[in-house]
Amino acid sequence: MSTEPDNHDGFSTDLRFEPLTKNNWNSFIELFGKNGAGANCWCMHFRLNKSDHEEGKVNDGNKNAMKQLVWNNQPTGLLAFFEDIPIAWCAFSPREDFVRLQKSRVHQPIDDKKVWSVPCTFVKKEFRKQGVSVALLVGLVEHARKKGIKIIEAYPTIPTQERLPDGFAWIGLYKSFERAGFEIVDKTSKHRPMVRYYID
Repeated sequence: MSTEPDNHDGFSTDLRFEPLTKNNWNSFIELFGKNGAGANCWCMHFRLNKSDHEEGKVNDGNKNAMKQLVWNNQPTGLLAFFEDIPIAWCAFSPREDFVRLQKSRVHQPIDDKKVWSVPCTFVKKEFRKQGVSVALLVGLVEHARKKGIKIIEAYPTIPTQERLPDGFAWIGLYKSFERAGFEIVDKTSKHRPMVRYYID
């Protein structure tokens, strides 16, 4: 994946966004495919400690763990649709739901405000580099506004090389967050800054 940010124009008004629920679970399965978006993660990396996440990569453990959250009506993330095709996803939950963030040495809370986090994103391969990532984040802000959420926080990467392999882009590219209106609030990690969007 290029380190240059997506062109936001392509999909800025053409996407529909839905929080993940029982009703669109099959769309989530379709988007993530047989490999659960990569290495059978099923977007459980930040929600589980390392050993539990590794164990969950076999026998649909991580997939079932995500399904259990959805069936319990827990917030998990936002799906983006283009012409009824699921093409993108971002994890989105209260920060305290993500175990890995609680243990992070470089992304400790900077205050005691209520924050919702976006630790990872995923765009279907054939829709990458077309503005989807930025449009997804803009849609997320609007979704959060409707829900009364005031602060969105993320931990994207600032790549150190010209091209970043897709497998390393799942935490999101800083330039995409910047284009969507997020601002750096902490640079404890030089190449993984903490960014926030404050909703009026």
